Amino acid sequence: MALLVPLLIGVLYVLLNSLIPERHRLRFNAVMVAGAGAAYLSGGGLGVAEVAFTAVLTYVAWRGLTSWTYVGIGWLLHTAWDVVHHLTGNPILPFAPGSSFGCAICDPVIAVWCLTGGRSVTSALRARLARVRATS
Repeated sequence: MALLVPLLIGVLYVLLNSLIPERHRLRFNAVMVAGAGAAYLSGGGLGVAEVAFTAVLTYVAWRGLTSWTYVGIGWLLHTAWDVVHHLTGNPILPFAPGSSFGCAICDPVIAVWCLTGGRSVTSALRARLARVRATS
């Protein structure tokens, strides 16, 4: 369950984002990366490094406003930060010790989707179903 639930959350994120119109999807995800960059700030588990990481991810998110590649890189950077937090015992949610581990499993699913262009999965599924129905 520790692996399955975060993977399903990543897939659910991709599916829900597929419902966002394409013209808004990239910018929405860039904003999400910026928010992910600041997720650990209130915990302060790594001191000033938290501020530095937030600055780096803010820049990556800004570049992500026009680039799926940067959004994907942002999610991979956040994955690495999740791993550091998990290993140092500073979870993203202090009341949930495995939360950083779960985030480190979920984020690469989102990153792969972004690095492949953030295309609508639901549109692709609909098109595939239409082809199957047409050949039946």
